[in-house]
Amino acid sequence: MKVISRKKPSYPISRDFRSYLRQYNRDCELPVEYADLMQFREGIPLTDRNGKDTLWETVFYEPLTFRRINEALIRIYAMLKAAGNTGVMEHLLIDRIDFCVFGNSCPFRIRIVNQYNDNADYFYVKKADASRIYGLELEELLSPNSINFLVHHETLIEQHIIGIPGDTFIRDYFKRPELNKVRVAKEFIRFNERCFVRLLGDMRAYNYVVRVTPDFEDEQYRVRPIDFDQQSYEGRRTIYLPQFFKDNLAVVELCTGLLNYETMVQYQNEERALIARRANTAPYRLNNLKVCMCEDNLSEEEKIHQLRRELADYHDNKEFLRCETMGEVVFTNIEYCLSVASDMGLIP
Repeated sequence: MKVISRKKPSYPISRDFRSYLRQYNRDCELPVEYADLMQFREGIPLTDRNGKDTLWETVFYEPLTFRRINEALIRIYAMLKAAGNTGVMEHLLIDRIDFCVFGNSCPFRIRIVNQYNDNADYFYVKKADASRIYGLELEELLSPNSINFLVHHETLIEQHIIGIPGDTFIRDYFKRPELNKVRVAKEFIRFNERCFVRLLGDMRAYNYVVRVTPDFEDEQYRVRPIDFDQQSYEGRRTIYLPQFFKDNLAVVELCTGLLNYETMVQYQNEERALIARRANTAPYRLNNLKVCMCEDNLSEEEKIHQLRRELADYHDNKEFLRCETMGEVVFTNIEYCLSVASDMGLIP
């Protein structure tokens, strides 16, 4: 049996979910769509500064097509970053469009440059997938990270999430003597808990980034997911715990070598308390999302039954066995995890 499905199907956005997205200003008219970007003429492999293949290719368009796409993409950037204020557009240009066939969403990565200072920023154009968009909304509502995205028909626009790729951080930063390893361990435990509570899967090292923020005495670390394709799709419980992925082994060894069991549990409970507080700041929006998600088809029946069974055994709670959709499994897990924290007096 495969651990992770090789190719997750794309799920359409339901009418009710699209109404939800429109209500919260996520669904809006876009001047260009994913299908338009697929009209490129040719592409060349994109390599990194060391000459290694990045699995992306830079694509090129006919001049008239590119002129139209260029103007439209700059307008989208203004919508994403400045609420549509076109005053920010005059000094911007599209420097490069990259395409990646690796992954479910087959994204385009747009590199946009400020002509005054050559500063570059990025955003992504992807095929819209309901489960991925549910993942983005849960990230916005339940995590400490704000995330911006737009949807129109079958097109998804996502902001670029800044940070050091997880595999690079583990390979290079773990060797640095100035690294505050205890803070890194603490953050990874909390990240592991955030993923499990809302059932975000496949957090292998290349699917998250680490943001390093200098503090007045030391550094702080924040781990952020950048891939939401596996939001509550697979049936195995361990898929939703980053600690079980082989390329995160160095992180697991760091945590177990520095922290005792009681401290780890403390950090897990602290994160659940924070998730509960975030949920309480937007209860109506979260409930509206729950209604949509619980009615949507987001996985296969076999996977739903497997996950609900494994979670029922893990939590020793038969309530999971009543779940008929993956959305019901997600919100039953969220509510159960937060109820445990409440019973312990961690949530006021």
